[in-house]
Amino acid sequence: MFNPNEVGINNGNIFGFPYTTAESKIVIIPVLSDITCSYSKGTAEGPQAILEASTQLDFYSPYLKNAWKTKVALLPILDIELVENRKIGKLATAIIQKLENEQALTKQDEETYQKINNHCKELNLKVEQTATEYLNQNKLVAVLGGDHNSPLGLINALAKKHHNFGILQIDAHADLREAYEGFECSHASIMFNALKVPQVGKLVQVGIRDICPAEIELINNSKGRIKTFFDWDIKAQQYTGKTWSTICEEIINQLPDLVYISYDIDGLDPKLCPHTGTPVVGGFEVEQINFLINKLIDSGKKIIGFDLNEVGNVEWDANVGARVLYRLCNFLAKSNL
Repeated sequence: MFNPNEVGINNGNIFGFPYTTAESKIVIIPVLSDITCSYSKGTAEGPQAILEASTQLDFYSPYLKNAWKTKVALLPILDIELVENRKIGKLATAIIQKLENEQALTKQDEETYQKINNHCKELNLKVEQTATEYLNQNKLVAVLGGDHNSPLGLINALAKKHHNFGILQIDAHADLREAYEGFECSHASIMFNALKVPQVGKLVQVGIRDICPAEIELINNSKGRIKTFFDWDIKAQQYTGKTWSTICEEIINQLPDLVYISYDIDGLDPKLCPHTGTPVVGGFEVEQINFLINKLIDSGKKIIGFDLNEVGNVEWDANVGARVLYRLCNFLAKSNL
């Protein structure tokens, strides 16, 4: 029996929990990919780093009574998947370097693009199939990336189960670029691709502070389907006396009854995640986002799944990532009591 007051056991499962996949309420799918990362790689190793850090947590939660009793299992982290994704990632890096140096792309580069795009689509399909398998067992499913393209398969799987839901995106970036740098499944295109799913009725973005003009245009032309709470607007309102609680209410009011949470760790202040794929000055403290999500649950809206992405493979980042992951599991469980 798990004792939350003792040292965590390094047993291969997240948080050292002694629960099997079959008996767990929450199943986490690790995605070991940072193929299209254009600034700094390493987040493909984030799931392993988080797993190793997760046994160092203390397990009391102010948000969920007896939180450690929620049975959570992380699916196996397979080295072969990391190796395969690394091979494809090297091909992507070579193309990115050519683009950044304004070098002409060759016919072979175009063929390489197709190989990369096909690999990423197959990866997303595998996540979708795995997620569907566990959703059909009435389990709650989450994704642990990897870069921010990682959860597209889970979003597609949830669309088979729910006819309408919203996405609450915590992020420094809008991720609304179409095939960024030519990669159809880019980490910078996840929300552009998610919006292709008809069941995604609303996208609410929080903390965005790095964005291109084309993304602004897409938001403005979305007819309300995308609502973005920019970091600079949030800060300006707080500087003039508006409370975070009031801003959270405005965020929550934009969301439908069913909510999927997409949590890019770079939405936080980069002092908490300096080795994330694309760090950006600004952002939140962890507890600010915890406050928002708990308030979302208290409003009566239901969380149907989540992802956590872009955690660096460095001890400090993994330490923070493990704690964010534990809280997300707490909130998912609380929302589905």
